[in-house]
Formats: sequence, C-alpha cells, structure tokens
Amino acid sequence: MRTFTAWCNSHLRKAGTQIENIEEDFRDGLKLMLLLEVISGERLAKPERGKMRVHKISNVNKALDFIASKGVKLVSIGAEEIVDGNAKMTLGMIWTIILRFAIQDISVEETSAKEGLLLWCQRKTAPYKNVNIQNFHISWKDGLGFCALIHRHRPELIDYGKLRKDDPMTNLNTAFDVAEKYLDIPKMLDAEDIVGTARPDEKAIMTYVSSFYHAFSGAQKKLSRVGDIISTLRPDEKAVMTYVSCYYHAFSGKQKAETAANRICKVLAVNQENEQLMEDYEKLASDLLEWIRRTIPWLENRMPENTMQAMQQKLEDFRDYRRLHKPPKVQEKCQLEINFNTLQTKLRLSNRPAFMPSEGKMVSDINNAWGNLEGAEKGYEEWLLNEIRRLERLDHLAEKFRQKAAIHEAWTAGKEDMLQKLDYETASLSEIKALLKKHEAFESDLAAHQDRVEQIAAIAQELNELDYYDSPSVNARCQRICDQWDALGALTQKRSEALQRTEKLLETIDQLYLEFAKRAAPFNNWMEGAMEDLQDTFIVHTIEEIQGLSTAHEQFKATLPEADKERLAILGIHNEIAKIVQTYHVNMAGTNPYTTINPQEINTKWDKVRQLVPQRDQALIEEHARQQNNERLRRQFANQANVIGPWIQNKMEEIGRISIEMHGTLEDQLAHLRQYEKSIVNYKPKIDQLEGDHQLIQEALIFDNKHTNYTMEHIRVGWEQLLTTIARTINEIENQILTRDAKGISQEQLNEFRASFNHFDRDHSGTLGAEEFKACLISLGFDIANDAQKRTGIMDAEDFKTCLISMGYNLGENEFSRIMSIVDPNRMGIITFQAFIDFMSREAADTDTADQVMASFKVLAGDKNYILADELRRELPPDQADYCIARMAPYTGPDTVPGALDYMSFSTALYGESDL
Repeated sequence: MRTFTAWCNSHLRKAGTQIENIEEDFRDGLKLMLLLEVISGERLAKPERGKMRVHKISNVNKALDFIASKGVKLVSIGAEEIVDGNAKMTLGMIWTIILRFAIQDISVEETSAKEGLLLWCQRKTAPYKNVNIQNFHISWKDGLGFCALIHRHRPELIDYGKLRKDDPMTNLNTAFDVAEKYLDIPKMLDAEDIVGTARPDEKAIMTYVSSFYHAFSGAQKKLSRVGDIISTLRPDEKAVMTYVSCYYHAFSGKQKAETAANRICKVLAVNQENEQLMEDYEKLASDLLEWIRRTIPWLENRMPENTMQAMQQKLEDFRDYRRLHKPPKVQEKCQLEINFNTLQTKLRLSNRPAFMPSEGKMVSDINNAWGNLEGAEKGYEEWLLNEIRRLERLDHLAEKFRQKAAIHEAWTAGKEDMLQKLDYETASLSEIKALLKKHEAFESDLAAHQDRVEQIAAIAQELNELDYYDSPSVNARCQRICDQWDALGALTQKRSEALQRTEKLLETIDQLYLEFAKRAAPFNNWMEGAMEDLQDTFIVHTIEEIQGLSTAHEQFKATLPEADKERLAILGIHNEIAKIVQTYHVNMAGTNPYTTINPQEINTKWDKVRQLVPQRDQALIEEHARQQNNERLRRQFANQANVIGPWIQNKMEEIGRISIEMHGTLEDQLAHLRQYEKSIVNYKPKIDQLEGDHQLIQEALIFDNKHTNYTMEHIRVGWEQLLTTIARTINEIENQILTRDAKGISQEQLNEFRASFNHFDRDHSGTLGAEEFKACLISLGFDIANDAQKRTGIMDAEDFKTCLISMGYNLGENEFSRIMSIVDPNRMGIITFQAFIDFMSREAADTDTADQVMASFKVLAGDKNYILADELRRELPPDQADYCIARMAPYTGPDTVPGALDYMSFSTALYGESDL
C-alpha cells in the first residue's frame, strides 16, 4: 500500500496535490481522475463537484470508463467498492493502472511489460558482480540490483565498490535515498520490510523498478535534444551533415577495435559470472548437506525422559527447530535449485557445457538427503507425542492420587480428637440432640468417603503396575490413609452409644424449660412494653389528646391483677425444675436453652412497673392542667384577632376609595385624610394588647389556633400597610397641591386628570400600565405621534393621523417611548398618579424655556452676545448675581472683551441642554 501511495503521489505532485490514505482519498473520484489525466496526458470528462454518494460514483465511473477505453479489462472492480473504501478493490485498481501506464509500454527486443522490464534490468546489471536479476522478488533483497541500476546510468551518485552483499539494509537505504534525492523517484519501499520477508511483494518491486526504467530511458532521449537543435524548428541540413561527417571520420577507424574488445569483455564477463555461480552452488550445497548430516542424529535420538518437564523441553526444542532453524534451510534449498537452473540456462545460452557439481552435491543428492531429514523428523515427532502422552497419563494419575489423598487427609484432620471429646457430659438436651444429628451426619459422611479411600488404593496400585518412578512414597502414603480409616470407624461407634444414653436423661428437664420459656417470653415482653409506655415522653397540643392518654392509662391499670397471677405461675415452673435437678443429681452445664429470662429478672421488672404507674398518673394530671391554660390563651388571642383583622382590611378599602373619589377641594381632601389618620393611630393600643397575648402564646409553645385564621404576622403586615397607605395618600394630595400652585393648574384640570386616571385604572391599584397610560393620554387629546406641534384648529396630514390614533389605531412608538422615559424613568412598567400629574402639569402649564431665559439675559446685557459681571450685580440680587458669575463660562466669540461671560451656554445648561 505504501508503494502504491508513493507512486500515485509521484504523479499527483505534478498537478500540485497528493494523497495521504489511498483507501479514503480516491473515494470521491476527483483525485483518481486527476491521476489518470497526469499519467495519460489526456483530458477526462468534467467531474461532478457534489458531495453526495451519487456524485462520487459518477466520478469513479468516469475514471473506470477511461481505463477501459485504453484496452484494460477491469474484473470485479466497480465504482461502489471504490466509493465505499474497499481496500482490496482500490489496490487492485491502482495495480491495473500501473500495469497499463507504467509497465505495459515497456518494450525491449520484442518483449514487453513484465518480461521486457526484467530483460532491461538484466542487461543493465549484467556487468556487476553479485547481481543476478531473475525475478521481481528475492533477486532484489540484497539491494545491489537497485544500486547497480543507478550506478550504470549515474556512476557519480554511488560508490559501488564499497557495497557489500551481506549488508542489505545499507544497500537498500542507499539506493532509495539517492533515487529520491537525485532522480526524483519517491521512496516507495521500506528496507526493513524487504529484508524481513522471505519473498518481497512482486507488485511493489515492479512498480518501483518501472520508475527507474522511465527515469533513465527518458534521460537518454533528452541527450539528443540540446543546443541549437532545440531552438530551431528545422536545423540546417548541410550544417548537420558536415558536422556528422567529422564524427564519422574521427571514429570509423576505432570502431572495429572497440567491437572486438567489447566481444571479448562480454565473453569473459559471462564466463566469470558462471564461475562465480558454480562456486556459490558448491559452497551452498556443502553447507546444506553438513547441516542435514548434523541434524539427522539429533532427530533419531529416542532416549526417553522420566519427567514431563524434560519431555516438554525436547518438544520445545523441536518446535524451535521447525520454526527457527529449518525455514532458512528450506529457503537455501530452494535458492540452490534456482541457482542451479539459472546457471544451466546461462551456460546453454552462451554455448558452454553443462555444469556438473562435485560428487554427492547434485540436486538429486540434496533432495535425497532432505528426504532422509524429513523422515527422521516425522518419526521423531511421532515418538515425542507418544512419549508425552505416556508421561501425561502417569502425571495425571500421580496428580489425581495426590489430590484425592490431600482432600482425604484434609477431611480426616481433627476427626479423631472430635470423636474422643466428652462434651456431651455437660451439654443440654438441645445440645445433645444437635450433637446426635451432627454425629449422624458424620457417619453418613464417613460412609461416603469409603469410595474415596478405595479410589486412592486403586490409583496407587495402577501407578505400581505402570512402574511410576515415585511409587515408594505413593505406597507409604496410601498405607497411612488405610490405617487411619480403620481407627475412625471404631471411635465413631463408641461416641454414638454415649450420646444416646445422655439424650434420654435430659428430655424431661427440657420439657419444663420449654414451658417456662413459652410463658416467660410473652410476659417479659408485656412488662418491657409497659415500662416503655409508662416512661414514654408524650407531646400533646389539645385537651382531647391528653384525655385520650388518660383513658388508655386507666385501662392499663385494670390489667395489673391478672398479670400478677401469671407471674406467680411462671415462677412455680422454675421451682419445679430446681427440684428435679436436685433429686436426680443432674449435671446442668448452663441455663435455660430456650430463653435468657430468669426469675430474678421477672421480679425486678415487675417491681419497676409498679413504681412507674403512680408517676405516670401525676404526669398526666399536670399535662391536663397545662393544656387547659393553652386553650384559654388561644381563645383570648382569637377573640381580638378576629376583630382587628377585618378592621384593618376595611380601613384599607376606605383609604382606596378616598384616594379615588374627588369630593371638594384638595385642601378638603387633605384635612379629611389627616383626621382619618388620627383615628387609625388611636387604634394602636389594641394592636399592642394583641402583641402581648401573642407573646404569651409563644412562651407557651402554642403553634396553631383553630379559633382564628389570623396570625400575628398577618396583623403586623396589615397594620404597617395601613399606616404606609394613609401616609402615602396624604403625601400625594400634598404633592398635588404643590403642583397646582407651582404650575397654575386649576381645580377643574386636576379633577379631569383624576377622572381620566381613575377611568383607566380598572384594577384600582393606583397605577397605570404602559398600554393604560397610552389610552389615558389619547382620551385627554394628547397627540402622541407629533407632540412638537400645537393645536391650530386646522387638521393637516399629521393631525389626521393623530385623530386616527385616538380612534384605536397604533400610536407613534418613538414619541410614546419618550413620554414613558419621563413618567417611568426606572422602567417599572407602571405610572403612578403623581407621575401622571407631574407630566400633565408640565404639558398644560406655561413654563419657562432656555430661549426665554437667554432673551432675558440679552436685555440685561444691552443686546450684546455676552454679559459683564458688573451688569449682573447691577440688575440681580447679590446672591443670584454671584451664582451666575461663578457658573458662567468666559465668552469666546469674535466680539469678546475682558471679563465677558457666556450667558447663552449658561441658559441652555439650566434646562439640561448642555453641561455647566
């Protein structure tokens, strides 16, 4: 793949591009068509530039059609495989292109393509020793063939005399580097790959060598096109004839001698080459026969080993022989036959007698010796496998014996000590029964192990019969196992009889223990539950909950006499057990196996229950009294909260109505609101009293009150909102009075503004949204679309547009945005009534402007464009004159005088039109 990629790039570089991955870069067909155009010198059909699969298939089909048009038959190569990145099909297609355009046109003495290229290589490398080109694979492994081709045409590039046949890596890398650097032949092959494979890839070698052919054959053709001949369309015939005749007379005398010398050199070179081939054959045949002679005795050795490890080592040695030592010799044998056939062919072609190797070194002799080697090898392998199978059988039996013996010995470890224990003498009945069951299980296990003991003995017998090398140790171990087995059988019978005797003695006591446990356990649980309930901390919040606890406690006290009778009966069972133990001298090793409860524990818990009952009575009485006091506090708070809460709500609604209604003058409304505020403030003592009751509730840890929906937090928030609302309403009226007096707005105008505001404040929130504000302005006749004009009584185009807006059409957004920035500077989305009044007052009142102030200053200045400080002090009060002098900038106009001040910039700055 690397060779094909390099070959393609050597041509694609002529078009200013290259490929990185041969499987992927030809998938769209573009670079494939470009490659064919470069190597053929012809133009293909215009490619598709789309990215879809159908465009890629179309491009590849155009390339394949062009290849087919050159007489190349494409077998099983389709455009779909190339587009899908099929590596095998892509490489096959590239090889077809190489054959057609790089190799097929090669022609040497009526031979073409592969044969012609091979003949060309043979002729070019014929004068070089140790170079024998017979094919396109192993003949090139030592690298001398590539170096010879380069040296034949460019001897200055390589010092051929320093190259060695036994250093193929250096030879190959030298040839590849020189070809790439000086001949513009890309490095298509890798030296490690060629040396490391027994048979290099033939197609890769052919592709690379064809590049040498084209490089050197093209160079020869160029030698004839030099000088003036190149620059002249038709060189002068007489001049050329005259010049060529000089060559004829100069060299005609030397031609015969040169021809004779060339013939002699050719004959001697062929003879020297043949002699070298004969020497190589003799040496290679001798080395191969010597290796066969040394190897056959090793393969005929049938001395067995006692261990599997030793036999496996022999098998590993044989595998190394097959894998490492024999393959090179197979290759040498093949090369020997090839050299022999090549030598005979050369001798026949050069009319030389056939080569006869030394005695015993004929190809047939080597084949016979090789056959003997193969036979010894086959017999040795069969013997190894049979011997390994035999040792495997013995090792398997020995390992099986060891495993079974180890398992048996591990099982019997400690069994004799267990069977000799006297643990049943101090055991309880349950323990005796457990020991009996355990012993029965052991007897079953013992019987099951009888088969293993018999298998161990049988395996030992088989190892003896097969003459196992470690039989003595196997026999000794088998005897120990059999002796131990007999001893275990006797001890097992003795222990079984002792356990059965002890079992009958303890059964009577066990029945009494069981009855005690069955009655003591539930009674003990009852006492523990009773103590837990009597000591449980209760948390109640109502009278009903504490009454329920008191009723349950009285029911519990009624069960105590019956519980005391059960206690006495349980203690009677324990006394009966003690009497039986004392009478029959039973060795009781422990306590009751069915329970850990004892009589002392029962009596202690009973006394504890009796002590806790009166304590619980007192706690319930105290909690009942506390809950009664809590209920009183709840009712006391609820009675006041249920009055104050609605009162606050009513006052809030009344203030809202007062702020909307327009009865009387603003001074009348202000006086009415102040009187209303005083009545609200006088209600504060009731709020404080409610706070006191709330403090008592918090101290009593009361968290709910079913008698009211109002909490103290609700009351506080409502009270604060009420005070804030009345204060804000009074402030709004005061601001309206200030606005009226400052702007000269009449009461009727204020009432009109209030009526319009209230009309569009549909949710009575005291504010207007943006759309509500727009509608309110329209209703007042405000021209949103063109505020710069005043009413003249004439409806021009813009006035007509405003009229349409007032009838429901869209308003001018820019002008409305400007108004919104005035009334809602914080961009809250709402307009308060005060902001509305301020805006309407500014629009309705006759206010001063910057132009009016400038005109006034001009009067004081005597119609000059500047004013002097003395003029200001003469006409204005001292403080205001000083204020103007300190803030007016110096006048810089063409008519300025010393001390002139700029009253124009000062006037515009007063109204925010410039900076002071």
